[in-house]
Amino acid sequence: MAASKDFGAGGETTIIGPSILINGKLSGDEDLTVRGRVEGELNLTRTLIVEPSGIVKANVQVRNAIISGVVVGNISASESVELTREGRMVGDINSPRVIIVDGASFRGHVDMGNAEPRPASERPAQRNTTFSRPAVAPARHMVEETGIPY
Repeated sequence: MAASKDFGAGGETTIIGPSILINGKLSGDEDLTVRGRVEGELNLTRTLIVEPSGIVKANVQVRNAIISGVVVGNISASESVELTREGRMVGDINSPRVIIVDGASFRGHVDMGNAEPRPASERPAQRNTTFSRPAVAPARHMVEETGIPY
């Protein structure tokens, strides 16, 4: 079913191979790399890595998630979620740190928790965003094409 090897600082990782389908409730205290398919519920105290061939159709609770494959379901991560260029996700993300790389596909909501407001001295200067109408009337063809009177 899965192979284990050392990962990172003395931890273990489990790999779900490309021909494996796991359906049900999966929990663990090590990193998990998905190259196959997981459906149901997934609870880890460590990192979930979904490789480009991996498909996860589950609600996920992890410390970190790195998504390069497909996830359909909600992810709640205590540290971070990264959706790579190859990653595709439909569902909500709840994590204090969220990275969605250019090229990723995502449909859902992101909740990064209750962020403390920064003091005014640390905020970037606000720009004047007041707009006024131009002194010149718009070209007649623009009004006719858009149907929006000026």
